[in-house]
Amino acid sequence: MSDGTLAEVLGEGGWVHIELDLSGVLAKPAFMDRCARALALPDYFGRNWDALADCLTDLSWAPPVRGRLVVVTGWQEFARQVPHDWGMAQDVFTEAVDRWRGTGTEFQVVLALGGSS
Repeated sequence: MSDGTLAEVLGEGGWVHIELDLSGVLAKPAFMDRCARALALPDYFGRNWDALADCLTDLSWAPPVRGRLVVVTGWQEFARQVPHDWGMAQDVFTEAVDRWRGTGTEFQVVLALGGSS
């Protein structure tokens, strides 16, 4: 095991580390904007739940990698403010994780319990 940062260790294995910092996000439009930036979603991303699901379950727009680890930080306030939208986000992430499981292009999402890094 390397003593490097998480991003360095993942990179050695062909994975990409993506931090999705939701600090200060209190509504769906801001959530979609953060996702678009952090995940480098394509310009045609429609900033709605179906569009997010489509982008994350069809990664043909993204550079090929062995896997992606999305670390979600600062999510607790968003979850409290808009629990329905937070539930939708979790459903979309779960669908993406399930879609890529065992394919050679893994997609994993981790919820960090602390604040943003």
